[in-house]
Amino acid sequence: MSMAPPAPNLPVSLAANPRLSSWVKFTVEGRVAISPGKVEIGQGIVTALAQIAADELDIEIGRIDMIRASTATSPNEGVTSGSLSIQHSGRALRHVCADVRQRFLHAASERLGIDAGLLDVADGTISGPGNVRTSYWELSGDVSLDHDAVAGTVAKSAIARSMAGQSIQRVDIPDKVFARPRFIHDHALSGLLHGRVLRPDVSGARLIALDEGAARAVSGLIAVVRDGGFAGVVAESEVAAEAALKALRKGATWSAGQPLPNEGDLAGFLRSQPVETTVVDTRIAAAPAQATHSLRRQYTRPYIAHASIAPSCAMAQWNSDRVHVWTHSQGVYLLRADLSIVLKLPVENIVVEHMEGAGCYGHNAADDVALDAVLLARAAGGLPVRVQWTRHDEMCHAPFGAAMAIEIAADLDADNEIVGWHHAIWSNGHAARPGRATQPALLAASEIANPYPRMISTNPPAANGGGGDRNSVPLYDFPAWTITSHRLLTMPVRTSALRTLGAQGNVFAIESLLDEIAALRGEDPIAFRLRHLRDERAKDVLRTAARRAGWRPQKQSGIGHGVGFARYKNTGAYCAAIAEIEGTGDDIRVRRLTLAVDVGEAINPDGVINQIEGGAIQATSWVLKERVRFDLERITSTSWTDYPILTFSEVPAVDVEIIQRPEVEPVGAGEAAHGPVTAAIANAVFDCLGVRVRDLPMTRDRIIAAMELTS
Repeated sequence: MSMAPPAPNLPVSLAANPRLSSWVKFTVEGRVAISPGKVEIGQGIVTALAQIAADELDIEIGRIDMIRASTATSPNEGVTSGSLSIQHSGRALRHVCADVRQRFLHAASERLGIDAGLLDVADGTISGPGNVRTSYWELSGDVSLDHDAVAGTVAKSAIARSMAGQSIQRVDIPDKVFARPRFIHDHALSGLLHGRVLRPDVSGARLIALDEGAARAVSGLIAVVRDGGFAGVVAESEVAAEAALKALRKGATWSAGQPLPNEGDLAGFLRSQPVETTVVDTRIAAAPAQATHSLRRQYTRPYIAHASIAPSCAMAQWNSDRVHVWTHSQGVYLLRADLSIVLKLPVENIVVEHMEGAGCYGHNAADDVALDAVLLARAAGGLPVRVQWTRHDEMCHAPFGAAMAIEIAADLDADNEIVGWHHAIWSNGHAARPGRATQPALLAASEIANPYPRMISTNPPAANGGGGDRNSVPLYDFPAWTITSHRLLTMPVRTSALRTLGAQGNVFAIESLLDEIAALRGEDPIAFRLRHLRDERAKDVLRTAARRAGWRPQKQSGIGHGVGFARYKNTGAYCAAIAEIEGTGDDIRVRRLTLAVDVGEAINPDGVINQIEGGAIQATSWVLKERVRFDLERITSTSWTDYPILTFSEVPAVDVEIIQRPEVEPVGAGEAAHGPVTAAIANAVFDCLGVRVRDLPMTRDRIIAAMELTS
């Protein structure tokens, strides 16, 4: 007896938000509103989603109004992270718009008396034989979208799409170029007041006494707000708010802080703490081979700041027992959930509305400053309050990307072939986002009179890509392996999600050791990788990057080349990178990065290239410069001087080739380049200088130390 085929499932975001009207609305004549639950954080997502909607509805993209996410009206798509917006929101929106189109064709068929199969749609006009016509907007009163999406709706084939695969100009850029107030920092609500929050410089210190007299004497002050260890000011202007905060700081008495780790021995700290140990994956060899020796290497990365160009900002306004929040949070619904816990208000009394911020690379301080604004706005008499953190606040109090110590032992046979692989990670968890626990993750929630404990960061499950263990399972076909993650149960330095989570560190470690083994064998590093890959798409990005970069150029003194490869999360985009560096004595400069990427169907190729370029440049900055600095009492890297990032004059040339696969479902590109670029630079350093630098960032001091070890 033959089995019936399984019933088709709705895309994951649509299954959670099946009502069509929450995604699409036909508004005034000739316009359509598209309301995704994912948010624009600089990745160009609103443009790609508009392209998908335009394709499926057969309308010009200029007719589409992309609506900012809000808990009042938008589908709940959780958090915009993990390079999942195209994968989740895009698939949902394609299905929704295909469903909507079919409903309108059915209504047009009834009105025009013509079979729906004979009707065409062109820019929203529905026409058929005999020059009969109507439109979405003429029919909008007859077609209700207050219905759930139907499983099994068939979207257009890739070949029938006209917008997908086109490099459409980004819809968010004109406002930014012409200085229209698109960013939250530039938006001025009527009657807007300004707030600032008092926080300690010493890590873990708590406010125990406060003399408010000097602050209350500042002209333009509206209120001093105090709730246990949380304190701040509300004023008529930013100047007045800054002056009042400065006066308030002089009247503050703090408790002793909590000691920070020894920055000079982060690996020792990470490996000495209480941990939760998880075996991520194991593979047992079908025919175990004899290992004659092992290579054991340790790799580290420091705590990394988000270092968004603009510090975090939020606005909040109370109306009786209801509050409206404007935020550049990545997850408006998740933030609302935490605000509900702290404020002891039902979620329906809280509206959280997204506005763009100038830079976001993960869980920065956007959610923290939102609670700051809400707490201060209680004292504003119903007027809105805007709170903007300073650079010092951002670099001192926002969550950081977690430091990592990674140890890999490769068991080799007499020919230096890999017969076993052991990969162990020590790291804080990489996620402490709001809205995912019974207790809030927001900073001020740990400061108020009835404080909540600081959340100890966890790791997303492996099914969601993992956290500290992300990309730790090799994509290579090694005969045996054991992958182990040790998550710290203490967190003196606050950590949460930073772009790629643990993938950058793990790919750096894996690809560095592979290069070392290839060198032992005297084998070309790309040929070595290709020999251990079974995935043809993986092989294609390596070959494409090699061809485009002209691998391997004739050896030049002072010039090095290196390769790195990964498939993000082992389920997302494939990316291979080749770095060309110049070594000047004991310093290096990245001159060129050549990358090949496969995201399946590239909806907006220029957008994909932008994301890969941006990730490659950010990874270069991480590799060469970035690390959070601290002594035993406080974070000390609280300015651009103390936390340098790559400057324009140091940016390498970046060349990207997309392997377009329109027949394959699309995945995101934003985090695909970081690990491969990190590894490619590290391997190019060895090619150039003959030393392996296994600790990030690869500063002049670390290169000298590596040279001394090999001399």
